[in-house]
Amino acid sequence: MGQNLVEKILQRHAVGWPGDRELRAGSYVNVRPRHVMTHDNTAAVMQKFEAIGAERIADPRQPVFTLDHNVQDRSEKNLARYRAIEDFARRHGVDFHPAGRGIGHQVMAEEGYAWPGTLVVASDSHSNLYGGLGCLGTPVVRTDAAALWATGTTWFQVPPVARVVLEGSLRPGVTGKDLIIALCGFFADDEVLNHAVEFCGEGVRSLDLEARLTVANMTTEWGALAGLFPCDEEALAFLRQRREIQVQRGGPVRIQEEELERLEREPLRADEDAAWACTLHFDLESVTPHVCGPDTVKRIVPVHEIAREQVRIHKAYLLSCVNGRVEDLAQAARVLRGRRIAEGVGFYIAAASSEVEEESRRRGDWQILLEAGARALPPGCGPCIGLGEGLLEDGEVGISATNRNFKGRMGSREAQAWLASPAVVAASAAAGFITGPEELEARPLRGRYEPGSPPPPPPPTEILPGFPREIEGELLFCDADNLNTDGIYPGTYTYREDLSREEMAAVAMQNYDPHFQELAREGDLLVGGFNFGTGSSREQAATALAWRGIRLVLAGSFSATYKRNALNNGFLLVDCPDLVKWLRERLGPGEPTRRTGLRARLDFESGRLEVAGPGVQGVSFAFPPLGPAAQELIVAGGLEARVRAALGAPA
Repeated sequence: MGQNLVEKILQRHAVGWPGDRELRAGSYVNVRPRHVMTHDNTAAVMQKFEAIGAERIADPRQPVFTLDHNVQDRSEKNLARYRAIEDFARRHGVDFHPAGRGIGHQVMAEEGYAWPGTLVVASDSHSNLYGGLGCLGTPVVRTDAAALWATGTTWFQVPPVARVVLEGSLRPGVTGKDLIIALCGFFADDEVLNHAVEFCGEGVRSLDLEARLTVANMTTEWGALAGLFPCDEEALAFLRQRREIQVQRGGPVRIQEEELERLEREPLRADEDAAWACTLHFDLESVTPHVCGPDTVKRIVPVHEIAREQVRIHKAYLLSCVNGRVEDLAQAARVLRGRRIAEGVGFYIAAASSEVEEESRRRGDWQILLEAGARALPPGCGPCIGLGEGLLEDGEVGISATNRNFKGRMGSREAQAWLASPAVVAASAAAGFITGPEELEARPLRGRYEPGSPPPPPPPTEILPGFPREIEGELLFCDADNLNTDGIYPGTYTYREDLSREEMAAVAMQNYDPHFQELAREGDLLVGGFNFGTGSSREQAATALAWRGIRLVLAGSFSATYKRNALNNGFLLVDCPDLVKWLRERLGPGEPTRRTGLRARLDFESGRLEVAGPGVQGVSFAFPPLGPAAQELIVAGGLEARVRAALGAPA
């Protein structure tokens, strides 16, 4: 059986993986990414870097610092933070891009850091954008970023990979943003949750690079860990253009001609017999402009339908890493040429980078938007993440070309946010209500889902010294899908630095079930539902369970961020969807937390879980092997401890 593109790229970056074994979905592996990007959170990563005893960056060419989030804040405190980051970069020889240069992900694409066929990570969830260039971009947490600075490596679990076959082509007036909104709403049942997504099919060729970057970026909101397009002539043309710009401006030339020629000679492609977790077919010709919201990307409405309702808006936004590029601004300018923004509507624009703004000005689009009444903000994130000027206030409705419309994301929790393409945002800003620039013929979206074939059984796992060959305990069943981190560890305590481990353990699962504490026993194996640990990235949602005495958590699936935080803290998680389904059938509905009276024994060498108890005998389930990368984290007591040991720093 062959490999898909995600598996091939990760195998290229694997460290210590046997050369005669092909990486497969579910494998844990240590990787050395080409680059790791951090933005304003560089300051927090610096603290972690110093806390683990690191004194020098292992490979100064690997990190990239880009200041983009809070660029409107000119307070001395924020400017001091920015100066400290710049000084750290200078001392360690790290590439640094100051506030005003642009949003980090756009800079990574423009400067050639996001290189096709490589793995590039960032301490930000929209690193998926790099997939528009054929680069496997995926987020890491801050602890990973510090470990990468110190050692050049971190761990990764190869995700299941969904193939998305794009058929036909988009009609005139339909954009990449319309496409990804349609995908989020049409396949809205977690088909790609915690998967990587590979786009293929004849329809890919009809998408320009800006459309691909937009689609790849918002695979994050679709639930995916990465969204990957093939590197073809479209991506190569963009990179050649960027090389010319780098040569002309006289600064560092990061895109070399010989590397471009190598991409042409040796294109990386998925094997024809690659394994896929599922395949989604989608007809591009069926796509018409939609909006999604309010406050969710999964509810979509055709623009021609919502226009009849005349949903009044108060603010409109054209900015962010998903839709702040040259063509996005041009689309809005074509709509607003000779028009004015409606009375009572604030229209905010910001380019994704300084170079985008410069090009938009050269073309005249920027001036058209300003003459229409737009308010210009500096290149950066700004309102998209609830910072700076123009935030939504209580009772207001906004329409935005950004990527997230979660409640409270862009301002008040008492406001509503809709997402749409730049053209729809501009038309709505001029009309004062949600509408499009023109009405396209209504068509139903067309697509279909095909389940994949099961992957081949993995070989027996080698057990490292210090890692348990078996773990046994009673199953404690918390039957809930999408159990979020606030349910596991209440937000009330998240920023309480004065709590002891025992005090944090005592409030574990408090929001999920007030009776959890009286039912749980030390040594239990907690069984959750699917997508366990979704929500915020608070590490205490993992550590509080460990300190409560839970030996490990079994679940149908986990939030990728929760899994990273757990393993980074030496807390073991095991995917076992068949166990969850079996328990649900056997026990039926019941209380939020139940002692099952069933004992489970996990054999990590064979990857088998056996269950025994009253009336139960000979029941077993397979679970993915925990390779050396995951075992090392458990043996060391977490990623920071592993890095300290590698550096010879004291615990």
